[in-house]
Amino acid sequence: MGDQVSTLDIALAVIGSAVLLIGLLSDPLKRRWLSGPLLALVLGVLLGPHVTGVLDPARWGEVSTLLEEVARLTVAVSLMGIALRLPRGYLREHWRSLVIVLGPVMVLMWLVSGLLVFALLAVPIWVALLVGAVLTPTDPVVASTIVQGRLAQRLLPARLRHFLSAESGANDTLAYPLVFLALLMLEKPASSAVGEWLWRVVIAENVGAVLLGGALGYLVGRLMLWGYRRDTFAPTSHLLFSVALTVAVLGATHLTGANGLLAVFVAGLVFRGVIPEDEDRTEERVQEGVNDFFLLPVFVLLGLALPWERWADLGWRGPALVVAVLLLRRLPAFVALSPAMRTVRGRSEAFFLGWFGPIGVAALYYGTLSWHESGHALVWTVASLVISASVLVHGISATPFSRRLSQAGERAGARR
Repeated sequence: MGDQVSTLDIALAVIGSAVLLIGLLSDPLKRRWLSGPLLALVLGVLLGPHVTGVLDPARWGEVSTLLEEVARLTVAVSLMGIALRLPRGYLREHWRSLVIVLGPVMVLMWLVSGLLVFALLAVPIWVALLVGAVLTPTDPVVASTIVQGRLAQRLLPARLRHFLSAESGANDTLAYPLVFLALLMLEKPASSAVGEWLWRVVIAENVGAVLLGGALGYLVGRLMLWGYRRDTFAPTSHLLFSVALTVAVLGATHLTGANGLLAVFVAGLVFRGVIPEDEDRTEERVQEGVNDFFLLPVFVLLGLALPWERWADLGWRGPALVVAVLLLRRLPAFVALSPAMRTVRGRSEAFFLGWFGPIGVAALYYGTLSWHESGHALVWTVASLVISASVLVHGISATPFSRRLSQAGERAGARR
């Protein structure tokens, strides 16, 4: 018992100190092409059993279960932050562009990722498509680190920051049906799998999530208005309400079997529509702080639990798959269809948004979930490898690419 308590104390002290230090230096680090998730991931690797051995997650029990639950909560908090950060009416105004990127672009991302896994790793097609579904969502957690902060606000137009946030929030929730389609196809005959997928996953679990999340978001918003009218609601209670709403929706959907991430996103959008407009900025700043608090620990945990031996077993196919996924999963489809997206203006913006489809905590959640549901450890092996590569590559390229896009915009404005 003493050893367990000591290990827990060390973990809490280390992770808490990392959050404080990285948060304190967040803006200078971004100016030097570094990101919080990347530094947290490296810290987890350094402290893990393969380097210093200060922390060994194997002593804590089932590590994959811990990662799944922490990732689920982290993504949910990030989705709530995105819902509260988007301008009112944004989804209605930009729905055409979002439909394209959440429809054909997302399906192509799934198919391309799955077919790359199928071609390079020679696994059954539905195992490959399961891995592809895990890698499909544009991560809202890592994306938030790209679009938040003073540097991002200075370099990127609000239009692009909101678009990347809205897309990452929505497609993260819509990856759920793709993951469960592949899982059902692995478990059952095709006819019964498709039927169950349509009625249980698409209709019951996703439509139910929209209804439940909308109802809870509206209820909590009305309760907040009630507190305003009776002067019982303090400004500091914004933090309590937004976090409590996130946790309540996650708990309710877990009990009902609905898509919890979709329900959280819908609840945040409805809640945002109910609360007074003059409180938007306060709520946004509070939620950004909560997002940062949850963001870094999950990457430290990931760094501690990386399956180095399983990566080595992939041989040359592992690095080849990483390069192929990062280059082909999203960029070609996004650039090809960008002329139909009114929100995206010009090829520079198309290439920027096409490149920044980071793979992070959402894939970590779906990867561990799929591993538990299917028993295929390959899902976790590939997902953790691609996540780590994406955190490295997208983290390093975020600031210089943002600067280049800003300079291209300035040159275009000067020519006019």
